[in-house]
Amino acid sequence: MQTISNLYRKEKIYGWLFILPPVLGFLLFTLFPVAYSFYGSLTDWDGLGQMDFIGLSNFKELLTDELFHKAAFNTIFMMLGIPIGLILALLIALGLNRGIPGTTTFRVIYYVPVISSLAAISIMWSWAYNGDYGLVNQFLDIFGIDGPNWLMNKYSVKPALILMTVWKGLGYTMLLYLAALQSVPRSYYEAAELDGASGFKAFLHITWPMVKPVTFFIVVTNIIGGSQIFTEINIMTNTGGPEYSSASVVFYIWQKAFDNFQMGYASAMAVVLGIFIFIVTLIQFKMNEKSSYEA
Repeated sequence: MQTISNLYRKEKIYGWLFILPPVLGFLLFTLFPVAYSFYGSLTDWDGLGQMDFIGLSNFKELLTDELFHKAAFNTIFMMLGIPIGLILALLIALGLNRGIPGTTTFRVIYYVPVISSLAAISIMWSWAYNGDYGLVNQFLDIFGIDGPNWLMNKYSVKPALILMTVWKGLGYTMLLYLAALQSVPRSYYEAAELDGASGFKAFLHITWPMVKPVTFFIVVTNIIGGSQIFTEINIMTNTGGPEYSSASVVFYIWQKAFDNFQMGYASAMAVVLGIFIFIVTLIQFKMNEKSSYEA
């Protein structure tokens, strides 16, 4: 019994040692910064000097801050790229799942933007969107269409950014869908075919329910990522676009914190953004629980 007790004690110690690094990492690099940011949101602080406690004043100011409202609208508007990307990726995955020649090559082509540097891609798309020599306008000119200066027009800058983000993430979403499609048992489709189900009905009642968990994962992660969009905007429209039409919440937080040295106010916006992401994610989990099923 003593030997078993000693082995259990050693196993317990080793277990704690294994989980210690990630726990410490979470405490030092996640929990502590979040708590410190929350406290900073209640202060008037420039990031370097003394933190003067002012209560909820920063949050009250957010209610009347027009630039914050614009940035919040822009952030939500640019999330329209999420359903667009889902539909395109699913269609491509359905095509590649048919075993057409060159499937591996197509996978690589679609996945190259995912592993490419976001900064480099943003610069490349900035050139493509240029109103004078950009490839987008040169292509439109073939059809007699006079394209705008995409990133300098308040009406076209958000659609331009949406197109770029959809293109960037298409390969990742497509591979996830392709993996999900390949895991669907063929016997389901064979049974549906024997019952006389059409291709659309098979997709509606077999394919879509089976890839629903992957869709849930993609939507959750894309909303979290889309809420924090920054690099593309900072490189392609480094002033927030014409009339602040492309600035995101994170871009505005960065401006307030590191351009205006209003770290307390920036922390208040970060807290609001964090609460928004948490609530939206929680709603999605609740909705997924209600629509879940067992195969």
